Amino acid sequence: LNDLLDNRKQRILNTIRNSEELRGGALEQLEKARARLRKVKTEAARFRVNQYSEAEREKLNLINSTYKTLEQLENDKNDSIRFEQQRAITQVRQRVFQQALRGALETLNSCLNKELHLRTISANIRLLRSMKELTN
Repeated sequence: LNDLLDNRKQRILNTIRNSEELRGGALEQLEKARARLRKVKTEAARFRVNQYSEAEREKLNLINSTYKTLEQLENDKNDSIRFEQQRAITQVRQRVFQQALRGALETLNSCLNKELHLRTISANIRLLRSMKELTN
């Protein structure tokens, strides 16, 4: 009976030792898993921060690019307005100059017509005097 009890006791002690070894291995694996989990969480947090930072950089780049584009469009618009104003001023100057030339030409033609008319009358008077002298 003592042998049976000793065998039984030995088996129970062996089972307890095996359980302790298994428990130790399980705790070791659990610690490794926890360490891996902490590492993964840290990497995930860093990844989120980096992605957030990257998204913020891209957002700022997009805002800056949009601002520059708007500024360039505003400059182009102002250049176009200045060009159109200059073109309108040039057209008005050309029209004023053309009207001045027309007026000068009309005045000149009028003066020339008067001069021509006076010369024609003078020539006719001389011709009539000559004819009168010939008839006298």
